[in-house]
Order: sequence, then C-alpha cells, then structure tokens
Amino acid sequence: MPNIKSSIRSVKTDAERRAKNAPIKAAIRNAARKVVAVTETGSPEEAKATFATATGLIDKASRKGIIHKNAANRKKSRLAKKVNAMD
Repeated sequence: MPNIKSSIRSVKTDAERRAKNAPIKAAIRNAARKVVAVTETGSPEEAKATFATATGLIDKASRKGIIHKNAANRKKSRLAKKVNAMD
C-alpha cells in the first residue's frame, strides 16, 4: 500500500474502474466466443444476428472509453471475417 496520499487515491480509483470495466469486457469476450461458435456450427443468419449483438457491445464499450476505438474496430473486423467466410 502506498504512503503518498495521491497514490492511495489512485489505487482506490483504479480498483473502482477495474471493477466497473471488467464485466463489460467479459461480456464482449463472451459475445465474441458465441459468434465464433455459431460460425463453426450454426446457420449464416444466426451468425449475423450474434455478430450484430457483439458489434453493439463492442461499439458501446468503445464509446465509453472502456476499450480503444482501434481495438474495437480490430475485434469487429476479425469477427466479420469469420461471419463473411460462411457465405
């Protein structure tokens, strides 16, 4: 534990931020896994629907600053490649 007052505050706010961001990042990972699973076994329509929900989560996290916009675009691009490969 730090001794400096500002460092103590930053440790506290970092923990709060991490606690707030972790479930959102987990939801993004779960949605991406679901898209990949559907592309391997499901129909193209189902894959497009799950991709749309995953894209929404990723965009929302990007707008709120939870993930960087380039990281969001990269994730969406990789998922889109998998969905488009089904056709």
